Amino acid sequence: MKRISRNWLYTFIAIAFISIVLAGCASEPDEAGGTENDGKQHGGELVIATVSDAISLDPAGANDVPSFDIQFNIFEKLIKHDENMGLQPSLATSWEAVDDTTWEFKLQEGVTFHDGTTFNAEVVKANIERIIDEDVAAPTAYLLDMIEEVIVIDDYTVQIKTAYPFSGLPAHLAHSAGAMISLEQIEADYAAMEEGADPGSVINEKPIGTGYFKFDEWSPGQYIRLVKNEDYWDGAALLDSVTFKVVPEDLTRIAELNTGDSHVTNQLSSSDVAQIESTEGLAMLQQGSVSLDYLGFNTQKEPFDDERVRQAITMAINKEQIVDGIANGYAIPAAGPLAPNVFGYDENLEGIAYNQEEAKKLLAEAGYEDGFSTSIWTNETRERLDIATNIQSQLSEIGIEVEIEIFEWGAYLEKIGEGEHDMFILGWSNGTADADNGLYPLFHSENMGPPGNRTFLDHGELDSILEEARQTADEAERIELYKQAQELLVELAPMNYLMHKDYLSGLRKEVKGLSMLPTKFLLLKDVYIEE
Repeated sequence: MKRISRNWLYTFIAIAFISIVLAGCASEPDEAGGTENDGKQHGGELVIATVSDAISLDPAGANDVPSFDIQFNIFEKLIKHDENMGLQPSLATSWEAVDDTTWEFKLQEGVTFHDGTTFNAEVVKANIERIIDEDVAAPTAYLLDMIEEVIVIDDYTVQIKTAYPFSGLPAHLAHSAGAMISLEQIEADYAAMEEGADPGSVINEKPIGTGYFKFDEWSPGQYIRLVKNEDYWDGAALLDSVTFKVVPEDLTRIAELNTGDSHVTNQLSSSDVAQIESTEGLAMLQQGSVSLDYLGFNTQKEPFDDERVRQAITMAINKEQIVDGIANGYAIPAAGPLAPNVFGYDENLEGIAYNQEEAKKLLAEAGYEDGFSTSIWTNETRERLDIATNIQSQLSEIGIEVEIEIFEWGAYLEKIGEGEHDMFILGWSNGTADADNGLYPLFHSENMGPPGNRTFLDHGELDSILEEARQTADEAERIELYKQAQELLVELAPMNYLMHKDYLSGLRKEVKGLSMLPTKFLLLKDVYIEE
């Protein structure tokens, strides 16, 4: 199967951050429990086989996609993304810039949390102040750390003041960091912290949001079950429940699709696409992404503290082998860290070209004429292990001997967050589709470790460019600064920017209405299982 058209990839550049009127309303249930005239079946328990368990169900406690996958269905934000990464109203009905450093948000009325408490401006204030609270130490605090004050104007109007003009604030509030938690639960969590508990201990045990599903049960390492929120303010979901079942092995997830033990496998390895397409009753869901897959270097450890070594390794790896041989063409090679549909992407950026002979010369210049021994770390997914094996083979051709080490997801994030690694394979999904979130967390020195800078890059000039880019309101200036940043990041080579791949999921054909955002989140509200 060929990749779908990527015409949509460039639409985000033209999208202005403006308010869009929320359309549609919930239809009334009929006496039989279905929705009148919707033609869809109601009820059913959807099972999604997922690669990894969540790290935390507290939005302030995680910075990884498996955690966000679950949180996305429990919590809502003021603003949400559509399937082209355009900004749409959610818990906010509208927003506008009052002046260069003040945004005003009008809020939905009549929204309640899963615990029955009311959503209002005080809740917004408490949530934003919590995410940037240094005592909470949220790994995603960088997304909102430009906020200086949250002002309650009335019950359903709130103003947010920033330390400097920041046009990307609406997009940042659409990230999982902007999720709204019950005020009573926030207060209970702070009370537990005063008694010595870790931040998020109360929230993580039973997260309470406003979403169309609510938390039911978590068996760590096994599954997380959500159930329908019957009182959802914008019309209840069609499914009775959704279970995210942890199935690390690719072939086991495929087997579960065949037997019906799972309805969806998320993610689907590109090497399994042919099997899905040739099996009656199964289908594939494909979505272009805002993602980056990369090989990261620990720039604080020898020999990776020498940019010539990093450049040489980047130069020695043929990305086309990985795109065609491992991603099976469901990806495009990356020149730099930003995907083509991200605001600020430089379409003229020239990455480091594949050239093994030049790579050998660079290694010799850096004092490693005979190569060296090192390691690549990865988690348990087959595709990342295949990438590691491919890189191991390619680097052996320039005298670098590589050992591959494999870790469970939670332990993996912890270890690379602490900087124990040499090289590692990871991905980054840009949850705002803005260059700030594709560059600032990954490369600014303030974000070393869990916030995103797991290469531990510390470069003053780059820091200054990224800071200036997020502090200017002029769009053209931002684009120029991000162009400079991307060019510098090619030269510094803290990572080998491998590819921007499509997100793939396998599903049984009785699953109807399933779609996916370019951030990988599955849209489950209108999903039903056809009998």
